[in-house]
Order: sequence, then C-alpha cells, then structure tokens
Amino acid sequence: MTMSGGRGGTERLVVIGGDAAGMSAASQARRLKGPGELEIVAFERGHFTSFSACGIPYWVGGDVPERDDLIARTPEEHRARDIDLRLRTEVTEIDVAGQRVRARDVDSGAESWTSYDKLVIATGARPVRPELPGTDAPGVHGVQTLDDGQALLGTLARARGRRAVVVGAGYIGVEMAEALINRGFEVTVVNRGEEPMSTLDPDMGRLVHRAMEGLGITMVNGAEVTKILTAADGTARAVATQHAEYPADVVILGIGVRPETALAEAAGLPLGTHGGLLTDLAMRVRGHSNIWAGGDCVEVLNLVSGQEQYVPLGTHANKHGQVIGTNAGGGYATFPGVVGTAVSKVCDLEIARTGLREKDADRVGLRYETVTIESTSRAGYYPGASPMTVKMLAERRTGRLLGVQIVGREGAAKRVDIAAVALTAQMTVEQMTALDLGYAPPFSPVWDPVLVAARKATAKVRAS
Repeated sequence: MTMSGGRGGTERLVVIGGDAAGMSAASQARRLKGPGELEIVAFERGHFTSFSACGIPYWVGGDVPERDDLIARTPEEHRARDIDLRLRTEVTEIDVAGQRVRARDVDSGAESWTSYDKLVIATGARPVRPELPGTDAPGVHGVQTLDDGQALLGTLARARGRRAVVVGAGYIGVEMAEALINRGFEVTVVNRGEEPMSTLDPDMGRLVHRAMEGLGITMVNGAEVTKILTAADGTARAVATQHAEYPADVVILGIGVRPETALAEAAGLPLGTHGGLLTDLAMRVRGHSNIWAGGDCVEVLNLVSGQEQYVPLGTHANKHGQVIGTNAGGGYATFPGVVGTAVSKVCDLEIARTGLREKDADRVGLRYETVTIESTSRAGYYPGASPMTVKMLAERRTGRLLGVQIVGREGAAKRVDIAAVALTAQMTVEQMTALDLGYAPPFSPVWDPVLVAARKATAKVRAS
C-alpha cells in the first residue's frame, strides 16, 4: 500500500465521485484556483464522468441515439483542466482524523492512501434492490449508471421473448415502462402503491394510470413482489407477487434509490433520518469545516415544510457542486433548499409536481384546502388545445401556497415552474391570481390553468 501527498505545500482537494455534484465542484474550484494554488484529485469507480442518469430511459427507449450523447464532459476534458481524475478507482475508507482516503483500483486491486486538505463527498445513490430470491439473477436490472444502461440494452437484444416486467412505478419505473414499449416489449408494471407515481396524490396518479393503460402497459397496483422466479439456466423468467406470477424475459427494478453513504457512515459523519449526509447552507458536512457533500448522497431542506428531505435529482446535484466548488475554491456560496419540483412524462402525457402532497402536509401538521380544476393548454378555440388537470393545496386561514400537481398534454409540465417560484417566494394563492403571465391563444387560455386553480383556492380559503 502506498501513500501520496500534496505537491510542495499546495493545498489538495479530494473529490469522491465523478458525476454531477463531484465534477461540478471540481470544475468550479478549478475556475477559482489554478493548479499552483490547488491540486484536485477526483476518484470515480465507474467508466464515465459527468453523465445524465436522467437520460438513460430515453437512451434505452431509442429517443437518444447514442450513449455518449448523455455525457456532458469526458474524463479527458476534465484532465485537460488539470484535474487528476482517476477512473475505476473506488474509495473504500475515509480517515477523518488523518485527513486521508484509502482508494482501491477496481481492476488490479491495488490500494493506496491519498491525503487531503479539503474533501468533497459526492457518492450519489444506489438503486433499491430488495432482498428477495432471484433479484441478482441474470436478466434483472437496476438503472442508475451508463454501465447499467449498456447491460440492459444487451439483455434486451438477447431476450428470448418480448415480455418485460417493471417493479415500481415512480419516475424511473414509469419512464422505463415507456422505453420498453418503444422497444416493442409487452410491459407489465407491478406497483405496491395505490396508483403509479407516488410523488403525486392518488387522485392525480389515477390519471397517469389511465394513460399508461392507454399505451398498452398492464398496471398491477397494490401488489407486493415476493420473488423473481428463474429458469433452469438461472435467468429471470417471471415476477411473483402474493397473488400471481407475471412472465418476464427481462425485469427492471424501478423501486427508487437510497443515498450511498456507507463510506461516510463508517467515517462517523452525520446522517439524517433518510440516510443522507447532513450539511449546512454552504454544503459543509455538519461539524466538519473542511468536508463538503452534495448530490444524491445528501438530505436537503424543504422550504415549504421546513424539514429535511431526500430529493435525488440532477438539478440539485449540479447546484450543490457549484456551491461546494465555490466554497472549496475560496469563495462564498450557499444552497438554501428546495421546494420539491419534478417533471416526467408517459409518451405525450406530462406529469409535474412541486411543494407538498396531501400526506406531506398532514405529516408536518399543516391544515389546508385543496382544489382541482380542468382547463386546456391553449385557448379552447385554438387548434391543438388539450386538457389539463391542476391540483393545488393552500394553507387554511393564511392562504399560503403549499403545493401544485399538474397532469396534461403538451405545455402542461413546465407550468409547474410558476408554482415553484411562488412557493419559493412564499406567496399566497390570492397573490398568485395577480401574476402577470404571458398570454396568447397558441400558448394559454386568457386565464392560465395555474391561475384558475389559484382563484378557486382563494375562494375556498376565504370560505373556510
């Protein structure tokens, strides 16, 4: 085992994880400090850096033609900026007291220690893989990295039949179901929840359910998977629940992800109730002035509920990286929190949410009113106008906006950004009714659907 140190007294920044948060932090720190002022070493256990995990379903489905289209910056581009990037190298231990990390070459097994003055933990998330018989069988896939996507495409090409089962109906499960339909597979989605997309309230999830069935996807809700059944050669052949079996030539686990924090936990760093690292506003790990963390391995403050939340999204990871890199490079930046905005789609059905669902508001003790309205994406008389459903939550008595969910066709999803800004500004639904939004018949009715919901919510709050 070898030990490496800094160059002639130059500070060293060590980054664990080479995707969005980690390499954004490294790149931003390099913008602020040159190689003579700050040495940057980044460890990545995979083959790729700075890639879009969110784009993998669209690559698998054929909308994105090439894997490399998902790579924002290659290892060679990072190295050209004097970042010592070490691929296929996994950090196995953090020695906080000694300010060093132990790393292992994935291919050779060789280990070495690297000292640091400043450390960034950006270890990301790992797919939830239930401890059930058969989940490790060939033909069963999680989808988290480009390597995962490549392996899945290989299985799809070799599959004996055209039957696929997706376990889970969150963002990844729904998007992968569509991708497999596009690949010509018969798709069944097995979901333990009442409706798909548990990030929505069930009444809005029901709209997604109908759209999925309209695509030919078989939805099985309220079903708990008990095992993956295998064929004589050991490959997956079916997914079993407590009541039925669903034949499968390929199985996708779309159950969600958990923060990858085993390394940080072993080092004694503080974790929250969701298992993510806890940081301050500058993204420093609490209690440690020279260690930062960001991306899918941290918990963030929800600005609406006032509580820590686990929200693994690429948008946040890139912002975390910018904040961390600025602070590690000698500047100053903060990340105040999130309001919980996310969008997705099932073919032409757009799905969006921001703020709190009903059960989120119940959990934190907020009393609220809800309204649901039906409107159209454009003026009703304009060609191409399509239906849109908007659900809005407002706090009882104060009228403060608490959350918005939108399901509709073209032009529906990005309307949620209006609500995201209103939530960040802590606006009331009455204040929202006066927002000066853009209008022309090809883009919106005279009263935008979000404002129609705000008007109805205002009336309900006044009457409560």
